[in-house]
Amino acid sequence: MRLDDERESDNVEDMRDSGGGGLPLGRGLSVGAILIALAGSYFFGIDPGTILALLQGDTTALQAPHESGQPAPHPPAGDQKAVFVSRVLASTEDAWGELFGASGNRYPPPKLVLFSGSYPTACGMGQSASGPFYCPGDRKVYIDLQFYQLMRDRFHVSGDFAQAYVIAHEVGHHVQNLLGISEQLERRRGRVSREEYNRLSVRLELQADCFAGIWANRTERSRHFLDPGDVEGALKAATAIGDDALQMQAQGHVVPDSFTHGTSAQRVRWLRRGLETGDVNACNTFEARDL
Repeated sequence: MRLDDERESDNVEDMRDSGGGGLPLGRGLSVGAILIALAGSYFFGIDPGTILALLQGDTTALQAPHESGQPAPHPPAGDQKAVFVSRVLASTEDAWGELFGASGNRYPPPKLVLFSGSYPTACGMGQSASGPFYCPGDRKVYIDLQFYQLMRDRFHVSGDFAQAYVIAHEVGHHVQNLLGISEQLERRRGRVSREEYNRLSVRLELQADCFAGIWANRTERSRHFLDPGDVEGALKAATAIGDDALQMQAQGHVVPDSFTHGTSAQRVRWLRRGLETGDVNACNTFEARDL
């Protein structure tokens, strides 16, 4: 994949040194306070560092740095991993900006936040273990770049295009948010059974895969950025993170009613559809009879 000469996005925030993943063991903290913090982390998924800061009276722990009046830092110029992510994000901005503009609309791009360990978001405490994610509450994509090492070690997936697909998928969720699709699904939460909501979630995720394919299609048209084997690498990534593949790897069997992202075959099919058509209308998973 060739993006070496492309621009970098101005919408990347580097919060890797914010201390979100550590325990601030300051003065006056008792063993009991530390135990409370660890219990909060275990039972409620709250960063123990946040709890300890609050016990010390620091309410800014609930705020991201830009929300507390501090400008969000950009990645250092020599950080090649961050440069790569920034160029991928810029290419999604160009692709979706063109598509929105063609219909007379403006595309407001998401921010992309680099973090390490854990970080507070409008959707709760973000955790590296959850993988990259999009938060509609603050319109930001969050990623711990260590996830790419996990892709190589656990899923045996590598290659720039496979890594870019991960970002493009999360940007796909941003597009869904802008189009009101995510909100429509959220309204169904609690009004349908868990199994039915999971099935709707699968359709949402497969559409984000298709939108990632649209990004690749549009970028290839304008930049010819793909190398031989790139598409196969992304399809391999989609295969590796299918619900059936992940469940089989983790527990030796699959539970279809618990699927939330789609099977490997479904993820490949919808990513490929976006790649081949470049058409948003072709990504209507919610009307599709066969996923």
